[in-house]
Amino acid sequence: MALLNKGDVAPEFKGLNQNNESVSLSDFRGKKLILYFYPKDNTPGCTAESCNLNDNYDAWIEKGYEVVGVSPDSVASHKKFADKFGFNFNLVADTEKEIMVAYGVWGEKNMYGRKYMGVIRTTYVINEEGVIEEIFKKVKTKDHTNQIIKALDLA
Repeated sequence: MALLNKGDVAPEFKGLNQNNESVSLSDFRGKKLILYFYPKDNTPGCTAESCNLNDNYDAWIEKGYEVVGVSPDSVASHKKFADKFGFNFNLVADTEKEIMVAYGVWGEKNMYGRKYMGVIRTTYVINEEGVIEEIFKKVKTKDHTNQIIKALDLA
């Protein structure tokens, strides 16, 4: 599992979004990117996080940021999720977990004493040159936008 830190160059990635279109990190060169990894479409925490980022999407664009979500769900699942909530940004399907492994967010989890492999909810803020500016490992799903704004001192 990759251990990425602030100041590291973000690993290149490529995947298909909810519209079956190719999306890669290099598409965002020259822009800042909020790249968030979440476990599953249409679950309470993931929906709250995605909706919070989407509700503030215009403000992110004004600040020069794009938003991309990544989960192990399929393109079809992402399509239903994005359509249901009207998301304005890309949701990338990582069914093979290649992007998640590259970013160190696929790992062992523990729930009620049961260990299993899964997505470790994490957000990376990547600058215009592709360098990681900030990492959020304890994501406040219902207030993620404010969490990011405070950490980056964007208020």
